[in-house]
Amino acid sequence: MGHTAVVLGDQLLRGHPALDGAERVLFVESLPMLRRRWLHRQRAHVVLSGMRHFAAELRAGGNVEVVERRAAPSLASPLAEEPGPLVAASPNAPGARAVLERAGARLVPSTQFLTSPDAFAAWAEGRRRLKMEDFYREQRRRFGVLLDADGGPEGGQWNYDPENRRPPRDMPEDLRPPEPWCPQEDDIDAEVRCDLDAHAPDLWGRDAPRRFAVTPDEADAALRSFIDDRLPQFGPWQDAMVPGEPWLFHSLLSVPLNLGVLDPLDAVRAAEAAYRSGGIPLQSAEGFIRQILGWREYVHGAFWLRHLDGANALDAHAPLPGAFLGEQSGWNCLDSVVDGVRERGYAHHIERLMVLGNTLLLTGVDPQDAVDWFARAFVDGAPWVMAPNAAGMALYADGGQMTTKPYAAGGNYVNRMSRFCGGCRYDPKERTGPEACPLSALYWDFIDRHRERLDGNRRMAMPLRSLAKIDPAELDAIRARANDARAELGVRPASSP
Repeated sequence: MGHTAVVLGDQLLRGHPALDGAERVLFVESLPMLRRRWLHRQRAHVVLSGMRHFAAELRAGGNVEVVERRAAPSLASPLAEEPGPLVAASPNAPGARAVLERAGARLVPSTQFLTSPDAFAAWAEGRRRLKMEDFYREQRRRFGVLLDADGGPEGGQWNYDPENRRPPRDMPEDLRPPEPWCPQEDDIDAEVRCDLDAHAPDLWGRDAPRRFAVTPDEADAALRSFIDDRLPQFGPWQDAMVPGEPWLFHSLLSVPLNLGVLDPLDAVRAAEAAYRSGGIPLQSAEGFIRQILGWREYVHGAFWLRHLDGANALDAHAPLPGAFLGEQSGWNCLDSVVDGVRERGYAHHIERLMVLGNTLLLTGVDPQDAVDWFARAFVDGAPWVMAPNAAGMALYADGGQMTTKPYAAGGNYVNRMSRFCGGCRYDPKERTGPEACPLSALYWDFIDRHRERLDGNRRMAMPLRSLAKIDPAELDAIRARANDARAELGVRPASSP
C-alpha cells in the first residue's frame, strides 16, 4: 500500500515532494487554527481557497485519492485516522512539525525555498555577524542572477538602495500606479466564504473579494502583470507611503510565494529577463530581486537558526495596543495603516516596519504579542516571516542579531517618507506639548529609557549625544507627552530598563 501525502495549507506546491509515490493525499482544515485571536478573515480565505483549489486539481487528475478533512478538531486527529504511512514536506512551523512527528510521519525536504535551513546554517557557521548583504551576494553568484560577463554585479553595484528610497514628495503629479491584477472568484471561493461564516464568524478584519493569487495559473498572471505594469516604477518608490494608494507599485506576490504556488526563482528570473530585454530599469529589477533572493530567503533561514521564541532584549512587556485592533488613536499615520490592514489584510513593508513596528518598539510592546498579531493579521502572515521581521528587526528583541541598531524613528521620518503628516493634527517637528507628534516624543523617551543598553552601539552615538543636550525640564515634558501617547494608543506605560 502506498503512503498518504499530507499537504499543509502553506505548502501547496504542485511539485510537492510528498506526492511522489502517494496513493492518498490528505488536506486538513483545523478548526482551532481558524478561531485563533487576531486571525484576519482574508488570511483564512486565501489559505482555504488555495487548499481547496489544489485538492480539486488533484481529484480531477484522477491519479490519487484525495481526502479533505474540513472543520477538523485539530491537525492531529485526522492524521491518527489515516490507514497508511504518512509522508509530509518539512513544515514551515515548529508546531506543525511536532504534530507530524508525533503522528509518525516521515518528513522529506521541502522545495518551497531556494536555501534549506541546513544550507543556511552551513553558510552561517563561523560568521561573527550574519549580514543579509553577504548572504544576498552569495545568492546572486550561486544562481547567476544579475551578473556581468566577469561574474561581478550588473552595473557595477550589488544594490541600489540609495536610488530606491525616494520620498513621495518627489513623485511626479501625473504618475499613477496601474491597478494590480485581481483574480476572479469562483464556486470554491463562495464555498469558503459560507464555511467561514458558519465555523469562524468572529474572525478579525473585513471580508472582501479575494485579491491574491492562490493557484499557479493565478500566480503566473499576477507575476506577469507586475513585471509589465508596475516593476518599472517599483524601485524608486518602494519605500514611499501614500494614503489612498495601498498597493502603489508593489508586487502583491508574497501570498502566492508563501502558499507555495509561485516558485521564487521563477519570479527572480522574470524580473531579470525584463531588465535584460531593456524594458525595466536596473534599480527596479535589483530591488525586487533583493526582496526575494536575498531578504525572503535570509529571513526563512534566520527563523530556523535563531529560534526567537521568548527573545526580549529590551525587556518590553506592554500588551498589544487597542489601536492595533481598530480603536482610533488620533494618529493619522497609524490609524490609516491599521485601517488598511483591517480592510485588506495588507500593508507594504515600510508601513509594517516604520509605522506599525516602530510604534510597537517605541511603546515597549511584548515581542511575542507583536509577532502573533503580525502573523495572523496579514494575508501573507506566518511565524517564519514575522518572528525575524517583527521581533528581530522591528522590535530589536534579539539584541542586534538581525540589525545593528533599533529601527526607531520619530515623526520626521514618517513626514519625509509619507503623505500622512499633512492630514494629521500633530506636528512632526514638535516633541513636547499637546500638538507634538506622538512618535517624536516616544522616540526620545525610548532613547532615554534605553540609554544604558544603547551606549556603546556606534550607530546610536549621534542620538545619544543629542539626548544628552536636552534640558532636564524638556526631557520631563517629553516623558509626559510620551505617556499621553501611550494612553492614546491604549497601552500602559512601557517598562523601565
